[in-house]
Amino acid sequence: MSLTEARFHDLVDETQNTIEDIFDESGLDLDLESSAGVLTVKFENGTQLIISRQEPLRQLWLAAPAGGFHFDYDEEEKRWVCDKSEELLGEMLQRLTLAQAGVEIEFDAIDGHYDGNR
Repeated sequence: MSLTEARFHDLVDETQNTIEDIFDESGLDLDLESSAGVLTVKFENGTQLIISRQEPLRQLWLAAPAGGFHFDYDEEEKRWVCDKSEELLGEMLQRLTLAQAGVEIEFDAIDGHYDGNR
């Protein structure tokens, strides 16, 4: 059930690239920074989302004004799932972006499509 290190890094890279693409295409006034496995989304109002890889746990972490959230990858369903609420990463990003930027953006592209091909 545990992801290999290589698969984990590929999944996180793909996820972060997809999130960047979605935000780039959204038309929102924000800054995106990606460095060393950490993607930071800075909104116009000064709030931010930080999406980072936690290699030892094979988790993707999301830090937001609403709190910190940890996601495990469900290999069978091909999606990131919050280890506490079972909310999908895309659903949570949609909800948090609406709360922080007042705009609804679809993040469906990151829930349930990872098969190694973007």
